Order: sequence, then C-alpha cells, then structure tokens
Amino acid sequence: MSGDIEDKPQPLIEHLMELRTRLMWSIGAFFVAFIACFFFAKHLFNYLVIPYKTAVVWAHLDVEKAQLIYTAPQEFFFTQVKVAMFGGLVVAFPIIAAQVYKFVAPGLYKNERQAFLPFLIASPVLFLMGGALVYFFFTPMVMWFFLSMQQAPGHDEIAISLMPKVSEYLSLIMTLVFSFGLVFQLPVVTTLLARVGLLTSQWLAEKRKFAIVLAFVVAAVLTPPDPMSQIGLAIPTILLYEISIHAARLVERQRARQAVEKETGSADVAKTDSV
Repeated sequence: MSGDIEDKPQPLIEHLMELRTRLMWSIGAFFVAFIACFFFAKHLFNYLVIPYKTAVVWAHLDVEKAQLIYTAPQEFFFTQVKVAMFGGLVVAFPIIAAQVYKFVAPGLYKNERQAFLPFLIASPVLFLMGGALVYFFFTPMVMWFFLSMQQAPGHDEIAISLMPKVSEYLSLIMTLVFSFGLVFQLPVVTTLLARVGLLTSQWLAEKRKFAIVLAFVVAAVLTPPDPMSQIGLAIPTILLYEISIHAARLVERQRARQAVEKETGSADVAKTDSV
C-alpha cells in the first residue's frame, strides 16, 4: 500500500515545492535589492527630500536653511533601513510579479493567460503613475501647506518653525506613495472583475454616489489628517472610478462582440455540415 502511494503523483506536494521555489526567488530578489539600496540609502533619502525642497521654494523660504532633524541616536539609521526596504521592494517587484505569474500561469487556460498578462504589466505602471503624482506634485503641495502655517516673530508673537523629523517625513511620503499607488489600481481591479462577470458598468454607474462618499472616507483613513491630503486623494479616486466604468463598458462590448462572432462561426459550421 505504501509503495502504491509513493509511486502515485502528488500534485499537492508538487505545488508546495513550486510555491517554495517561487518564494525563495522572491525573497532572494528582495534581499539582494535591499542590500544594494541600503548601500545607497542616504542618496535615496536625499532624492526623497527633493519634494520638501520644492515646497520650501514655493513658500518663498531660504532653501539653504531648510533642514530635517532626528531626535534619537538610532532614528536616522532605522530611517535608512526603511528607505532600503522601500527601494528594495520597488526594485524587486518585477521579479516578484514574474514569480507570481509563473506560479499561477500553469493553472490557467491559454486565453486566460493572455488576458491576465496585460493586467500584470498595467498594475506596476499605474502604481508608478500614482507614485510620480505624489513625488512631483502632491508632496510638495502638502509640505507647502504645512510650511505656510509657520509664524514669524513679532510684537506679541514668538517664532513657530517647522522642523520635520527624518522618520516622520519618510513615513508621510511612503504613506502617500502607497495610498496613491493602491488607488491607481482601481481600473485594473474593476476591469478584471468585469471580465469575469462579477461587476457591470451599469452597476458601477448606479453606485457612483456611494463611491464618492467612500472615496473621501478612504482618503481620510489613508492620508494624514489634513484637508489637502484628503481632497488630493479623493479627487483622483473619483476620476479613476469614472475610468473604471468606461473600462468595464469596453470589456462588455468586447465580450458581446466575441459572443456574436462565436454564434456566427457556429452557424457557418452548421450550414457547411448540412450541405
């Protein structure tokens, strides 16, 4: 009995071994990217500070006097570790995504693989678009808003200056990047759900008013507690929701066209057989 069991194929064990291999490749890619990014962590952090410098210029302040501080001896070290982890995840993402696709692809039909691959490419592109919006526009705008709240010394007033900590600034920009990156995945998610028939463009259009309210609620949860951040995330979310409705309509039209072509082909085959 035991020999028969050992001779039979064991799909579950094979799947677990395949999963282990994909995980090892993913973790290895992230570890190598993390080490490389940690070596250049200070340079990477200096690039992340550029939006803050832009905000200082927008606020008509002296860039030479702008600074970030850290109040604990180990704070800047752990900030560099976080920067390296963030950069390592970004650098290793193509390899991680490829490993996920290689693990999932054998269980898909050929047409399903062809349909899934464009979304695998579109997802990181949309994430980078969200991150670019944060880096080049949104973070400078938010920091300009905070800098404008500073108070100069006067007759009955004392000086109130903004001196951001390195860890808090990194936490702010990483939160914004991940928030916008995830929100920019909305067209991909809705298009996939529409392709499998779980969502329709009509249903999305009918739920538009609830989506608008939900967009502001999500923005309030994901962003810092200031109106600029919340409005800045809610408005792109609403625009992406409208894009998702149009994407779902395109999927429905494509599905209807394929159904018509299939019926036409079946009719032609039936005529040929009858002749």
